[in-house]
Amino acid sequence: MKNFAAIVTKFSKPVVAIWFIILAIFAFFALQLPSKLQGDGFFVDGDHTYVTNELSETFDLPAKTIFVLFKDKSDDEITSIMEKLENMDAVHAVTSPVGNAALNKNGYAYGLLEFDNTITDYFPIIDDIREITEDEKGISITGEPVISKDINVASQKDLIKAEAIGLPIALIVLLLAFGSIVASLLPLIIGGATVVIALGILTLLSDYFNLSIFVMNIVPMLGLALSIDFALLFINRYREEREKHTVGESVQTAIQTAGRSIIFSALCVMIGLGAMVVINVEIFMNIALGGTIVVFLAVLTALTFLPATITLLGDRLNKGRIFRVKATASRWQKFAAFVMKRPVVIIFVAILLLCVAMVPIKDIALTIPSTESLPASYESRQTFDTLDETFGIGENTPVFLLAENDDTWDTTEGREKVFDIQQQLLDDPMVDRVTSMFTVANIESVEMWEMVNSNPQAPGALDEVAENFIQKDKMYMVAYLNTTGATSEAQDFVRNWMNKDLGVDFALSGQAKFNQEIFDEIANKVLIAIAIIIVSTFIILMIAFRSILIPLKAILMNILGLGATFGILVYIFQYGHFGIEAGTIVLIIPVLVFCLVFGLSMDYEVFLISRIQEEYIKGATNTKATIDGLVATSKIITSAALIMIVITGAFAFTDVMPVKQIGVGIAIAIAIDATIIRLMLVPSFMKLFGDWNWWLPFRKGR
Repeated sequence: MKNFAAIVTKFSKPVVAIWFIILAIFAFFALQLPSKLQGDGFFVDGDHTYVTNELSETFDLPAKTIFVLFKDKSDDEITSIMEKLENMDAVHAVTSPVGNAALNKNGYAYGLLEFDNTITDYFPIIDDIREITEDEKGISITGEPVISKDINVASQKDLIKAEAIGLPIALIVLLLAFGSIVASLLPLIIGGATVVIALGILTLLSDYFNLSIFVMNIVPMLGLALSIDFALLFINRYREEREKHTVGESVQTAIQTAGRSIIFSALCVMIGLGAMVVINVEIFMNIALGGTIVVFLAVLTALTFLPATITLLGDRLNKGRIFRVKATASRWQKFAAFVMKRPVVIIFVAILLLCVAMVPIKDIALTIPSTESLPASYESRQTFDTLDETFGIGENTPVFLLAENDDTWDTTEGREKVFDIQQQLLDDPMVDRVTSMFTVANIESVEMWEMVNSNPQAPGALDEVAENFIQKDKMYMVAYLNTTGATSEAQDFVRNWMNKDLGVDFALSGQAKFNQEIFDEIANKVLIAIAIIIVSTFIILMIAFRSILIPLKAILMNILGLGATFGILVYIFQYGHFGIEAGTIVLIIPVLVFCLVFGLSMDYEVFLISRIQEEYIKGATNTKATIDGLVATSKIITSAALIMIVITGAFAFTDVMPVKQIGVGIAIAIAIDATIIRLMLVPSFMKLFGDWNWWLPFRKGR
């Protein structure tokens, strides 16, 4: 680090110039990212995707559908609009409500626009549909592609809203920490540059990866919070050194000391992000990719751009001084002394508080977000709710069964297999009705089918019906469940059916299957991800601090803090408190918050223990080193945590529910970590274990 620090200070002008050039280039690409984002990231490449694509290609079933809702419109008006929509190149097929009683009710009517699986970008298509219908009152559209686009728009608005709330408050916290305008603005500038460059890189990668719309929120949230944290730590250490050394020497010392802490902190965050890759769900891949890029850039800017800028500014870093920051060492000294005198009592009280906060976890209910993610103010959400209330489109979820037969289905034996599968479905108490070649033709047995089809007066009368459900070696039918696809009962249904022996190869699709694949993928892999995080974090902290107990305590305390966080999330979002309507917790939230916060909270562990270690290595006793470390870092940890809470907590005021829950979850976890854990439990345990804190097998002396 010494040679690296010397290079950064020696070539500070070229370093700053290179960063500004990089920023200008990637800012151009960053502006294009919103148009590259598609879907909510809940995607697994499994049976659901295979069957959906196969039904579209082989049986001409729609891959996606957009609903057009009409209110108090005449048949002529509906026909006129549907004809215009039908003439769009992208539309594969159209179903008009005119003359179809099932699509008309209580003054409402709805038509269907069907698309095949060749369409990859629905956003321009939705814009075209809205352009056709926007001048007509009483016409609105909805469906998965429309809701996805509107969530994209809402996410961008949420980002702007969160930044408008969080950044000014973060600036105030920085002003209170540094007392001068230049020193306070610098972390925000570094953070902004980090995020813009990361978004630009993601734009370039979007040609190779499907990126979720939530990347637009998670990456800036993570990038800003970490960059400002790192800058805060670095500038604070630089200022300490500047009281005794030149600008160049102070910057170099800050790189070697604070820089080491920043690198170890970033490694812990990257481990949490990287561990998500084992869960083969697109949103985790996206966040792992985007998060790793922005964390790497946060380290790079903190160790090059920031110190080079400080070198050029010199003492002008303190320009625009608003007030002189008062020394708070005496207050923290008293606090540290209070904690060190009563370690057992403080440990007991702190753990009791965390355990009480965990109690609501027993009631946690996890769901995959759908239309509920979108604020009720959006027309597509209102339209979907109207369709559900009026026509019950969400009441009976369809499960598609696609079977492949080594022999042809167009024989007596083949038809018997089809009929047997149909009857097994109908015998299942979860199945309300089945759509198959037999039910559509209103045929009650194979014998009746063959008798009707071989009638000399109308030979092959049922061939056209059969062709709709049978193509070569493939056959499909649809079972409608008497529950919605979001229920655990629907998921259990598809799990049970995938284990059945039907005498042929088959696969299922539909919302129930989609949800089951997501749930099972997360459930099967989450423990692996957690194990990777815990083991890797333990090894990194053991290497950083040359101790067995310190990483072990850090991991256990993190788990306690996260458990309390999840309990509070259930209390707020599931029980419905603080103005939040009672609902459920989005399935990905526990995984995301655990993986992100486990690394983020290690920032403060590394900041605090690194300083304690410095004092201990210099010769201080364990108790004195702990007090000195706590006094030296408490203010900076508190300021950094407050900024992290402000940046992430600002998303509590956004409208997209998964983003709101992620922001609130991270803010709560950081608040618990920076107060109960880092300022109370850590020093108490350091006092309790004494020199054993620094024990490492086969290690001699300090």
